[in-house]
Amino acid sequence: MITTPAVLLCALFVALAAIHVYWAFAGGQSLGNVVPTRDGAPVFVPGKAATLMVAVALLAAAVVSAWRAGALNIGPVWIPRVGIWVIAVVFSVRAVGDFHYFGFFKRVRDTAFARYDTLVYSPLCAVIAALAIWLSAGG
Repeated sequence: MITTPAVLLCALFVALAAIHVYWAFAGGQSLGNVVPTRDGAPVFVPGKAATLMVAVALLAAAVVSAWRAGALNIGPVWIPRVGIWVIAVVFSVRAVGDFHYFGFFKRVRDTAFARYDTLVYSPLCAVIAALAIWLSAGG
């Protein structure tokens, strides 16, 4: 049975994938709000291929979430069971952060990215992790 949290999780992944596709092709000019910066310069500059790989991974997460929720039946049942836990761990780790540039426990807090990370990105990752944990329990 597909539940509202499962639909929400799938929708979040599809929306995030679409945003990454946009960034890869049209929106990569201004990185200040979407990647950590040091002294006004990006800590890293994601290329088109890397950004598209993230989009594909997010779409794969949507598929795993739908599969775990019972909307898909495309292979062995252990794959979505393991996959949803991988999603939960990855987004939990992202929410906690690297203790320097991103996550709830970052030290660098005076950049545009850090403000967005505190208000949007890290809380969103925590919500995704919570939804994935909920879905792993059969929700």
